[in-house]
Amino acid sequence: MSLKANWSYPTAIRFGEGRIAEIGEACAAAAIARPLLVTDRGLAALPITKTTLALMDKAGLGRAMFADVDPNPNEINLQAGLKVYRDGGHDGVIAFGGGSGLDLGKMVAFMAGQTRPVWDFEDIGDWWTRANADGIAPIIAVPTTAGTGSEVGRASVITNSKTHVKKIIFHPKVMPAVVICDPELTVGMPPAITAGTGMDAFAHCLEAYSSPFFHPMSQGIALEGLRLVKQYLPRAYKDGTDMEARAQMMVAASMGATAFQKGLGAVHALSHPVGALYNTHHGTTNAVCIPAVLQLNRPEIEQRIEAAAAYLGIEGGFDGFCRFVDGLNAGLNIPRRLADMGVGTDRMDEMTAMALEDPSAGGNPVKLTTENVKALFKACI
Repeated sequence: MSLKANWSYPTAIRFGEGRIAEIGEACAAAAIARPLLVTDRGLAALPITKTTLALMDKAGLGRAMFADVDPNPNEINLQAGLKVYRDGGHDGVIAFGGGSGLDLGKMVAFMAGQTRPVWDFEDIGDWWTRANADGIAPIIAVPTTAGTGSEVGRASVITNSKTHVKKIIFHPKVMPAVVICDPELTVGMPPAITAGTGMDAFAHCLEAYSSPFFHPMSQGIALEGLRLVKQYLPRAYKDGTDMEARAQMMVAASMGATAFQKGLGAVHALSHPVGALYNTHHGTTNAVCIPAVLQLNRPEIEQRIEAAAAYLGIEGGFDGFCRFVDGLNAGLNIPRRLADMGVGTDRMDEMTAMALEDPSAGGNPVKLTTENVKALFKACI
């Protein structure tokens, strides 16, 4: 089976090895003539980025880049990126990288023509209608990890540098016009990043599948995404040059982000404040939180997880699924506790309050309370 195709769900996706060579065609399709490539500091000097800049230059698009992006991007990064975008007279963004580069790039394009503060467009009610839709620049998304799936999302996560709270900024036109999913770009990921980003995709699929909301299409996508992670993440972790595994993990990441429009839950509600306060890796934090959240949600999701376990070929029903998750984490050398990642109990009350306010909290199968969230944090730390 050829792992190369063009898809149009949820947006135009050019999938396959070597397709970064089509960056010029992708920009033309999105009517972008002067793109700004937005990525993070770690990627800025790597060969995959230099190659992409050269391809842009060859296509007559220039080689402008902004890379002053933190692992958990904030409004300070955003303002700096907007200045470079406006001063350079750019007409579109190539969001390039993992979650941080993709999220910040999408926000530079979104805010390019806005006059209100970014926080006015938080994903609350119809706040997105406050935006000037005509002022949103077109976006090309190029993921270089297989985890967040932000390349197929209509929102970005931006951390408020003053309050350390992660905010979801949403607008339908934040969806990239064209996505280039080239698994060759992920080959250089270190094993620890392969593991963390892969478990982010797993968490997206698991929480979407477990969400109590009704969305059968997302339900099916989430279940198949779980299967892909189960089958291919250990392979990608063991051998970073396994192109089939790299490709299938890119598929799983996009599927997870497509599925979680059905909802997320306590895994992300816990992970967001931990990442904001302790600057931990998001996907790895998710992975550590999954076992405790599964136990909390057991009364509401046991039958659903049993069905998933059967589909995935996991014996033992709910308990067997939990053992599988523990084994997957162990095989990927995921830390057993958040304490191993530098997270302490000194800010427990603050993290609990932040978790309860997180938009993901409302999608948890068991209603989250101060008591059960504190218990989750204790179990995870």
